[in-house]
Amino acid sequence: MSQTSVKEQRSPDSATELDVELRKVFKVFNGETAVRGVDLAICRGEFFSILGPSGCGKTTTLRLVAGFEKPSAGDVLIQGQSMNDIPPHRRPVNTVFQSYALFNHLSVWENVAFGLRIKKLKASELEERVRQALKQVKMEAYTNRFPAQLSGGQQQRVALARALVNRPAVILLDEPLGALDLKLRKEMQVELSNLHQELGLTFIMVTHDQEEALSLSDRIAVMRAGKIEQVGTPTEIYERPRTPFIADFIGDTNLFEGRIDVADSSMLKIVTKTGLKMVIQLQFPKEDWSISKNVVVSVRPEKIRLSLAPPPPESTVNCFEGHIEHVMYLGTHVHYVVELLSGDRLTVRLPNVTSKLPNPNTPVYARWAATDCLALEE
Repeated sequence: MSQTSVKEQRSPDSATELDVELRKVFKVFNGETAVRGVDLAICRGEFFSILGPSGCGKTTTLRLVAGFEKPSAGDVLIQGQSMNDIPPHRRPVNTVFQSYALFNHLSVWENVAFGLRIKKLKASELEERVRQALKQVKMEAYTNRFPAQLSGGQQQRVALARALVNRPAVILLDEPLGALDLKLRKEMQVELSNLHQELGLTFIMVTHDQEEALSLSDRIAVMRAGKIEQVGTPTEIYERPRTPFIADFIGDTNLFEGRIDVADSSMLKIVTKTGLKMVIQLQFPKEDWSISKNVVVSVRPEKIRLSLAPPPPESTVNCFEGHIEHVMYLGTHVHYVVELLSGDRLTVRLPNVTSKLPNPNTPVYARWAATDCLALEE
């Protein structure tokens, strides 16, 4: 899932120190509510991401923590202290923006030193802190260059150094890698993750990039229409989404509307609107799965297997006949669109392990295990 090392995934408990809390926070702009009663508890030293589609309120939430916006209701706390009446420059946070926001007329050194000069630090301390910040982001060899002489990745590092030099408790990242090309963004994700682990600071990142959030974060909050829809580790968010929206937004999935035909403590049998009969092995018992209840079944593309021959009788659970409609070669993987006899279309993603791909219109059988699909409430 990630190009970085697997992090220890954690959730806050009573013994965990919190760096940032939002308690029933609302933000209203000209009668429009952008943030609706958001509650968050972010642990000290955590890499926490706020993920969601455009207009969901994630950037406004970050700006409320930074102090660029004031809550219409609720409380924003940093290290246990209310920040509602504290201006941005007095909060123990620094923000790294997508646009970098560097001063083009100042050298790298002077860009990083700018905030410290305003604080009127002694020259010796200023020089040591700037040198250390540039060393942390591997930019000490570029002190005399100007932003226009740097690549996008180098400018991003300078922006990070400028945030680190003030030694904040919390680093806020607003789409920090959004302006970089794909290859450089992947490289910077690794560097950002390594930097977070070295510093031990709390990072809060806003992004619309699902893969970026999954690969970097200890925990993720998914926002929709100003509300938090789910908070969890990357594994929880991807493998156990609570709603069809989250299942569809985080990665790719196949969704089928249907109703419950049979239910017990460990298994559901679903009949979809197109007549497909599916079996779901429940990961956790749930009492309110009742007969005839409307549900949505989610099946991830990588969980589906394709075969040219009919499966043996013992493997016919969640097995459906159809034909390949489209094949897309992606190098490491192959993306298939399969049309079932029911008329449903499946997205299937399989590892590239063969040199010869099937042609469109090839008859196939698509199947998945009862443990590889989820029932979600509509």
